[in-house]
Amino acid sequence: MEENVPRIDLPITGICSFAKYPICTDLKKLSGDFAVIGIPYDLGVGYLSGTRLGPRRIRESSAQYARGDRGFYDPERNKTYLASPCHVVDCGDVDILTGDLTKCFDNIETSVKQILLKGIIPVSIGGDHSVTIPIGRALSVLNKQIDVVQLDAHLDWTSSVGGVQKLGNGSVMRRLSEMGYFSNFTQIGLRGLGSSRAEDFEDAHAFGSNLITAKQALSIGVEGVLDQIPTSDCCYVTIDIDSFDIPYAPGTGSPVPGGLDYSYITNLLEGIAEKCNVIGFDLVEVAPQYDPAGITPRIAALTILSFIGFIYEKMQNR
Repeated sequence: MEENVPRIDLPITGICSFAKYPICTDLKKLSGDFAVIGIPYDLGVGYLSGTRLGPRRIRESSAQYARGDRGFYDPERNKTYLASPCHVVDCGDVDILTGDLTKCFDNIETSVKQILLKGIIPVSIGGDHSVTIPIGRALSVLNKQIDVVQLDAHLDWTSSVGGVQKLGNGSVMRRLSEMGYFSNFTQIGLRGLGSSRAEDFEDAHAFGSNLITAKQALSIGVEGVLDQIPTSDCCYVTIDIDSFDIPYAPGTGSPVPGGLDYSYITNLLEGIAEKCNVIGFDLVEVAPQYDPAGITPRIAALTILSFIGFIYEKMQNR
């Protein structure tokens, strides 16, 4: 056997980090441009659970697209994304104690705060959509007004369930609206029976949210939607996988027909990255056990990689 031969390191080999990027689970030692962190939590789900398995399956799917320092060539855009010196790190998962909501939320908030205080962009993989609540709390360390773009089939403006549960996956946007430092909500992809009550839509409008249904988004196209998103120097993006139409993402707890396709969403994310300074994003609600073919975690992995690439390109062109 030859000595000093570099490893080929095919995607099927090695430890399955996100896209096989380097691992740093000690956030005190973290450095880089982007920090991917898994949040295997689904206590906020009221019906079909299983999103706690999302981060692991998304990592498995992402390994196939590992390209290391040479990055990813996109023939449709004739660009190479995420090539060196772009530095993406996988931080592993937030420490989750199943059954203890308060402890889980505290751990999520603490982990994301540590990433932000290092000046690194957090990329959070859920988990159900309620994880965006403690992420929102963590964003307070930026001491800025933060605009929010949400891609989702659902409004997520439920006040509470049973007058008691206020931290479920259907309440995330209302909870963010109450934090005082979030504004200019643009909520895209809304559709279907049961997205929320009429009163919740009225409350979202009263807050000032710009609500764009999936039908409207498809009618006016990506550029029409981008025209409605304000230019922002501090923008957080939250992506629910059910913003995709069911054939593209069947593996989720609340799929709704009539959604957006992969090209539409990635083109939209590219435009958001060009127009706004994205300070972090999450992708949530992948429940892989409802998708035996593995389409959903694959779409999720590619969406995350694409959006990181779009954001980094904007960073380089400032």
